[in-house]
Amino acid sequence: MDIGFIGLGSMGAAMAMNALKAGHAVRVWNRSPGPARALAEAGATVVATAAEAFAGDAVFSMLADDAALRAVLIDSGLLKQAPRGTIHVNMATISVALGQELAALHAAQGLAYVAAPVLGRPDVAAAGKLNIVAAGPDEAIARVQPVFDVIGQKTWRVGTEAYKANVFKLGANFMLAAAIETTGEAAALMSGHDIDPHAFLDVISNTLFPGPVYQGYGRMIADQRYEPALFKARLGLKDVRLALAAAEAVDTPLPVASVVRDSLIDALAHGDGDKDFAVLGKVAARRAGRAT
Repeated sequence: MDIGFIGLGSMGAAMAMNALKAGHAVRVWNRSPGPARALAEAGATVVATAAEAFAGDAVFSMLADDAALRAVLIDSGLLKQAPRGTIHVNMATISVALGQELAALHAAQGLAYVAAPVLGRPDVAAAGKLNIVAAGPDEAIARVQPVFDVIGQKTWRVGTEAYKANVFKLGANFMLAAAIETTGEAAALMSGHDIDPHAFLDVISNTLFPGPVYQGYGRMIADQRYEPALFKARLGLKDVRLALAAAEAVDTPLPVASVVRDSLIDALAHGDGDKDFAVLGKVAARRAGRAT
């Protein structure tokens, strides 16, 4: 396929690279030029503007947040200039409200719109093992499935209304945040009783809670290893806030999300916003008087 890729952070760059390796023609654009160089060496065409990337069979975007997406696609007038018939696949974690707005704006311009946020961190993206949660017109998803097949291990279709994929992703990230929060609190409890958190988390992650979340984040919390960050705490806070906003819009209380939000604000207040999400373990230890 002839595709564009907008947004080359650690996730976007890894996905674009896998598309290149699979033989797709890829045009890339990023707000800062540095990340595009490695992709250019691998055969990507670097374009000067986002509008130049918004052509071909489809364009994929992986921008940081609502503000970045709005600036690049809406405020710039790009959507109004885009060729009719182009499929836009937005893979970023964004608010439900913006997801609904984007679907309406694309429809008004005759553009197919698919929301396809992903489950997995940059190392998973590099391995092409992401899980893709996709929603939008069935025919549009089918057309971009060859690209999904090389950047992810499975595509989960969750409906024809694109914004519902955003709801799925926010629910998933809320659960992730809650799991890390409780893992950190349990580790603090263990250390308070002179029990090695490694021993506790080894038992827990191999019995009651197997899987990458408790095993991966549990190990980081036990090791007190919060750098390098694969998922920064400040981005986790952004996602928890979006989950709370989505819940408030439908009168749904998320009391645990409120607790996690405050813990993440605590992390940022202590200068740990750019550390890994696992730094919630440090927050729990600090509250117990065993960290600074």
